[in-house]
Amino acid sequence: MTHPRNAQQNSTTLGQLMELLIQAGPDAMADAFTTLLNHAMRIEREQALGATSHQRTDPRRGYANGFKPKAITTRVGELPLQIPQTRGYADEHGRPFYPNALERGVRSERALTLAIAEMYVQGVSTRKVTKVMEELCGLAVTSTQVSRAAAELDAQLEAWRNRPLGDVRYLILDARYEKVRHGGSVMPRALLTAVGVLPDGKRCVLGCSVATSEAEVHWRAFLQSLIDRGMRGVRRRPHSYN
Repeated sequence: MTHPRNAQQNSTTLGQLMELLIQAGPDAMADAFTTLLNHAMRIEREQALGATSHQRTDPRRGYANGFKPKAITTRVGELPLQIPQTRGYADEHGRPFYPNALERGVRSERALTLAIAEMYVQGVSTRKVTKVMEELCGLAVTSTQVSRAAAELDAQLEAWRNRPLGDVRYLILDARYEKVRHGGSVMPRALLTAVGVLPDGKRCVLGCSVATSEAEVHWRAFLQSLIDRGMRGVRRRPHSYN
């Protein structure tokens, strides 16, 4: 097991952690990607129709007509999407509804997965979800539309952070100081990270924790949380991150 190094000498960057989350993270990465795209496409349908699914409004321009399943392959796995359908709708050029969010999501796949990984580390916020949704939809979104997506995404990522662990051959610990906003002020916080080398040789991010410093009490609490989640079998052998 390695020991945390001085923050000035850390070779692990937040960007590298994001990449590892994408490459070796649990299946929840694909679930979160699916959630964001599905919500963005529903929002786009609501904006096109001028009403939500069961809302009665004078300027309504058609009706929601269920969903059509469509699977797409991305770097985080296959996404089982639900494409919103409409009835009685046509745009100003006479074309039926088709969500632009799907094409935007596929085109900006890397940026979207990095945004999800950042939410895994730093937590889901309305501001972050709003930014993603507006980029996917190409239009401003309401607080109600964002809150639905944020609530579902927060539950998924929370389950991901607390998922059960098992056998881990080697444990790689590292820390990096990041500036975070807390109580109206921006201050440095230590991002404690645990990466496991599994019995099959694959690396996987086991967990992250934001602490006030790299003091022993914070590392002890973080490691205990991994043990409480079922981590076992760690061998006593030095292992570098590179």
